[in-house]
Amino acid sequence: MKVSIITATWNSEKTIESALDSVSLQNYPDIEHIIIDGQSQDATLNLIKSYGSKAVKVVTEADNGLYDALNKGIKLASGDIIGFLHSDDVFANNHVIYDLVGTFKSSEIDAVYGDLEYVASENLKKVIRYWKSKKFVYAELKKGWMPPHPTFFMKADNYDVLGGFDLKYKISADYDHLLRCLLTKEFNVCYLPFVITKMRLGGVSNRGIKNLALKMIEDASIMQRHGISPLTGLLGKNFSKLIQFFNH
Repeated sequence: MKVSIITATWNSEKTIESALDSVSLQNYPDIEHIIIDGQSQDATLNLIKSYGSKAVKVVTEADNGLYDALNKGIKLASGDIIGFLHSDDVFANNHVIYDLVGTFKSSEIDAVYGDLEYVASENLKKVIRYWKSKKFVYAELKKGWMPPHPTFFMKADNYDVLGGFDLKYKISADYDHLLRCLLTKEFNVCYLPFVITKMRLGGVSNRGIKNLALKMIEDASIMQRHGISPLTGLLGKNFSKLIQFFNH
């Protein structure tokens, strides 16, 4: 099975090399890495071009934000499985893709997800928050539960049926997309009990009070859209984040 990994970049010169290394060092042989760049003005594109890997495909053009870039990547992907690696993230080790593909090959599933570590931006070994997920339980979605989207890998043909990211959401389109998938009763998903991705702290959704407020507004709107009580959902969603600081 071929795996397409999509990375959106914009002025990512400080971290793009570690993301590129993280993909190229995977011991699974059939990977394409698609990079959608929003016309970076720093050294991002030069660093990508100097990498020289034939497995890396680069598109650089203006876009309408992160989710627009990821949608472009989905349309370009030729893999059987699609996943995402943000430009400031890395995979936990060099056999993550091999392990998750093994699960796809041995099971009749549509997607997998695993655990996520939030790490210090200058020290990827320093874990600040550990998002330890759990086996999928349909009823938990009504309580605000969701798997970590950066660890979510899905068979490509599901995007043809379920669509990509809704661009009316600037911060929480990944949450909307996860609910669209997981609330589909014939959708089969498997939890892998290990860390798939390490995410540097400082992402858009947790950068400043204004963005946190927008995220809560979007989350509430998405919950209503999918028949989830915003009060119950937001309480559950935010309480689970507090617990992550005590998981190690």
